[in-house]
Amino acid sequence: MYQYDKLDQALVDARTREFRDQVNRRLAGTLTEEEFKPLRLMNGLYLQLHAYMLRVAIPYGVMSSRQMHQLAFIADKYDRGYGHFTTRQNIQFNWPQLVETPDILDDLATVQMHAIQTSGNCIRNVTTDPFAGVAADESVDPRAVCELLRQWSTGMPEFSYLPRKFKFALTGATADRAAIKFHDIGLQLKRGADGQTLTDIWVGGGQGRTPRIAQLLKQNIAVEDLLPYLDAVMRVYNLYGNRDNKYKARIKILVASLGLDVFAAKVEAEFTRADRSRFDGVTDTLARIESRITVPDYKLSANADEASQSLASKRAADPAFDAWVKTNVFEHIQQGYRIAVISLKPVGGIPGDASSDQMRLVARLAETFSSAEIRVTHRQNLVLPHVALQHLHELWMQLCGAGLAESNVDLPSDIIACPGLDYCALAKARSIPVAQQLSSQLRGREANNNLTGLSINISGCINACGHHHVASVGILGLEKKGVETYQITLGGRNNLDASVGEVLGPGFSADEVPQAVNQLVDTWVQRREAQESFSDTYDRVGKQVFAEAVYAAP
Repeated sequence: MYQYDKLDQALVDARTREFRDQVNRRLAGTLTEEEFKPLRLMNGLYLQLHAYMLRVAIPYGVMSSRQMHQLAFIADKYDRGYGHFTTRQNIQFNWPQLVETPDILDDLATVQMHAIQTSGNCIRNVTTDPFAGVAADESVDPRAVCELLRQWSTGMPEFSYLPRKFKFALTGATADRAAIKFHDIGLQLKRGADGQTLTDIWVGGGQGRTPRIAQLLKQNIAVEDLLPYLDAVMRVYNLYGNRDNKYKARIKILVASLGLDVFAAKVEAEFTRADRSRFDGVTDTLARIESRITVPDYKLSANADEASQSLASKRAADPAFDAWVKTNVFEHIQQGYRIAVISLKPVGGIPGDASSDQMRLVARLAETFSSAEIRVTHRQNLVLPHVALQHLHELWMQLCGAGLAESNVDLPSDIIACPGLDYCALAKARSIPVAQQLSSQLRGREANNNLTGLSINISGCINACGHHHVASVGILGLEKKGVETYQITLGGRNNLDASVGEVLGPGFSADEVPQAVNQLVDTWVQRREAQESFSDTYDRVGKQVFAEAVYAAP
């Protein structure tokens, strides 16, 4: 993982001191809430339904065990003993007191963490493949480019007051685990014929009330041209983006209104006339960043063949362990190692939540088994990226003792859910209770049916923080005449073959959602061919088949 330097620490310390003064002025009454709001948002502090919420940045989802220990400490000292991991690979604390928020930022700064640009109309936390650098299907490790983007965008005045928030996602693998086509800008890194790194740039993706799939803006950008070209994109957006209507302010709306060709021409013109001297030394900077990304010393206490045989024996002897390996363990680029995903989706639990005790255990397990490194996924789970084969069984046993060994990664019960009306001031309906009901229902079905290829996501409002648009079965909470109702969409995909889910029909009450989902799953299981995914079956047989199954049922 990337090792931060003195400049990073100086920036974080300065911002923390500045925010303490702002909080003191707010508490003293010399700043009104209206005046304080843009200042607190620049530091990740929201005012939710019941309390403030602090969103802490985890740049491109990578953190150390030391940082996880500190998050657990903060959860106990300033919150209610837990944190909520989000779809932007960050963590949120839902109950901090305003007077204590500067102390939280001070404590975060001691481990090189902060809340800068986790809110506001700026470039938000850059996200990437949680398997970056270790995935077996990866051609380019995107972490160095992620860090380059972080350094370029952090605190840049020109991009601190954009028309709307702005989100980047990167991948360097053949499987898109970062959902790059549903971001303002998605970057796909690849190897050129002579081994150099090239980038394809996708623009105009997003979810919310007007979901859009990103379009290919530029192919095969060389490393030395990447930042100048992205800078040109941002300048065009900053100049032409709608500042009068926040619902039309995202770059996806600008690209759609101008048309991709016109937008691209404006970007090319800006790229051509820009002062390129501002980007002198970019390749040297990228090389310096790469040199500061530490690589584990991959040593095995047993040879790979012996470890594989031992693992196979343990799997054969224990069906529960075998099930966990099948769903939660993934191929590693290094022989003799695996990537282990820790599900934060226990049966009947709150998706993405982790207690302080669980955080401490994960930190200790990372120190013992994963070179003290942890990743956060956009599906609200955690990853130990460097686990030797011979340690998988012991890792699993310790996870079992902490309620963290759910074997459901990428299965239907691995539900993405926003906090919804239990916390969020923008929400129209609850997400968490529906997710809890569904996870209990679906885990029973997963034990008896092969449900691989079905994803379920839930949002509590049209802002789509729960990514409902891109799930096989998406659930959107709405309010109609004072009553919570849930609209279902079908056929979404968040990979390189991206698609937006289609509304099934009239909405359901919270009590009706589990039965409706059950009927949708029944129809899929009956109609699927071979190992067809839900969305593939939906595309083949059409909406009417599923609608009839749900709405005609007694």
